Amino acid sequence: MGIHLIVMSVFCVEIVICFLFLLLLEKWFDFSRESSKRSEGMKYVLVTGGVVSGLGKGVTASSIGLLLQACGLRVTSIKIDPYLNKDAGTMSPFEHGEVFVLDDGGEVDLDLGNYERFLDVKLTRDNNITTGKIYQSVIDKERKGDYLGKTVQVVPHITDAIQDWIERVAAIPVDGKEGPPDVCVIELGGTIGDIESMPFIEALGQFSYRVGAGNFCLIHVSLVPVLNVVGEQKTKPTQHSVRGLRSLGLTPNILACRSTTELDVNVKEKLSRFCHVPEENILTLYDVPNIWHVPLLLRDQKAHEAILKVFDLPCMASKPMLGEWTARAQRCDMLNEPVRVAMVGKYTGLSDSYLSVLKALLHASVACRRKLLINWVSASDLEEATAIENPDVNRAAWNSLKSADGVLVPGGFGDRGVEGKIIAAKYARENNIPYLGICLGMQIAVIEYARSVLGLENANSTEFDPNTKNPCVIFMPEGSKTHMGGTMRLGSRRTYFQVMDSKASQLYGSQRFIDERHRHRYEVNPEMVLQLENAGLSFTGKDESGQRMQIVELGDHPYFVGVQFHPEFKSRPGKPSALFLGLIAAASGQLEALLKKNVNVGATNTNTKPNGFTNTNGSSSPHRFGNKIHTNGNTNGGLHV
Repeated sequence: MGIHLIVMSVFCVEIVICFLFLLLLEKWFDFSRESSKRSEGMKYVLVTGGVVSGLGKGVTASSIGLLLQACGLRVTSIKIDPYLNKDAGTMSPFEHGEVFVLDDGGEVDLDLGNYERFLDVKLTRDNNITTGKIYQSVIDKERKGDYLGKTVQVVPHITDAIQDWIERVAAIPVDGKEGPPDVCVIELGGTIGDIESMPFIEALGQFSYRVGAGNFCLIHVSLVPVLNVVGEQKTKPTQHSVRGLRSLGLTPNILACRSTTELDVNVKEKLSRFCHVPEENILTLYDVPNIWHVPLLLRDQKAHEAILKVFDLPCMASKPMLGEWTARAQRCDMLNEPVRVAMVGKYTGLSDSYLSVLKALLHASVACRRKLLINWVSASDLEEATAIENPDVNRAAWNSLKSADGVLVPGGFGDRGVEGKIIAAKYARENNIPYLGICLGMQIAVIEYARSVLGLENANSTEFDPNTKNPCVIFMPEGSKTHMGGTMRLGSRRTYFQVMDSKASQLYGSQRFIDERHRHRYEVNPEMVLQLENAGLSFTGKDESGQRMQIVELGDHPYFVGVQFHPEFKSRPGKPSALFLGLIAAASGQLEALLKKNVNVGATNTNTKPNGFTNTNGSSSPHRFGNKIHTNGNTNGGLHV
């Protein structure tokens, strides 16, 4: 009996122990699930700037995104611009640099161009947040009665709208894959202390608590100047900037310090002490030969490890796979043989006005193993009026034009410098100099041809001369003449090739159609097309209706191409735009070899035209890969190199 009781007691104890063990196991699984849920949630990297503007926050944010992408994470980006404009579409390039255009027609800040080029993603208009967009959305809700009669205030209504916008857009995939990205890199425009950015600072402070400390990493880009008088790196500006940031409720996890040289050890120690940031989290962004080195600079300082440590993701901190990127950056530094391109434009005093064009030229020149040199030519300096008023300036402009291996006329608006651009197009056409005209650059090429070849001396665009008797370029019928913002033909549009053996068609891989981004109000007059084509000008690309001219070429010219779209917006470091690659190849004597590497198109139903091209109704040939160059223009508008 006693033994039986002992056995029963032991059995009961074992049952209790098993029960407690299962209870603890369940608690452990619950904790693991919660931890996993926290670690699997969206991670946010906020990049802010201090001391002065123009430190390179956009390049820094792009480089951080690339670094995390190279660690195997999916990355998206958001740019916050505190100005009241709804978008960048109505701003002069002198105010804010170029207007970058997205596939969905969004006219956005140029930093989104950096994000797309570095990360090779396709962003949307909602990835650019402005004060105008936020306030308009809140006011629209108030008018509909969504706030139930409450007093609408900056806090909480504006700040909540900012946070909701960030969370919504961060979940949108931008890399062509399904499911939300892993990390969202947010860049806050301006500098800490700007009045217009205060609602965003407050919203982001709240947002850091909303998502949790392990899901939010703040990187503050600041300036550490070197005074020539003493030659010492000064930390006080950064100290004040961080103090201002902390006073607004945000504490930096990482400092990215811009300086001419690498930070001294004692300078890092001082910054760590006064800014309350670990010494290993203080990064130096010193001057480099080209911006492709910035991600490598961050990698070498283990920036990815610092960020992933904040996110509690140390398991992801493997060495970033940046072999191809490194090789490209080093190749760019070693290029010696020059190719010189004359950029004939209206905003030549500010290179950011043509940032995407410059980047597309760089991508193409690196692919062609040439060192890019730009001759900036103010279009108005080529005109007869300047020759009379200031002959030295006119002579210098002509010398720059004539010393170039190729000529590029980018897009623009307004009549200033138009006659100079027409002169540049005429010079390139008559002297067999490779020419690429983009948007307005295509339109002025058509005007020049009508004047010089057809003899229509007063041929013009109705944009510059509404009463011209020979309107080569006209206002689009669906355009608005009363509202300027967002009323142009914007975003990705399809172009169908009309002749398959033209240079443009071959550069795009002899595809039947391509998709490129547009931004224009005026177009070539379809009523003059037949007259121009009979005189030798060929419109090799048109829209789906056949009434909108998209690509114009001269068949008997080494390279004379004009396009209504903006191919620069889809150019990437490893996938240069087909037409920019053609320009650089033609300017450096490599075009014939490049075209031979592309698809050979068999002609059917051929009919030779006055322009030297062969018209064909045959379907496009399949892709052909060779010598590390293959075409993929329908998906990215360029050649992979």
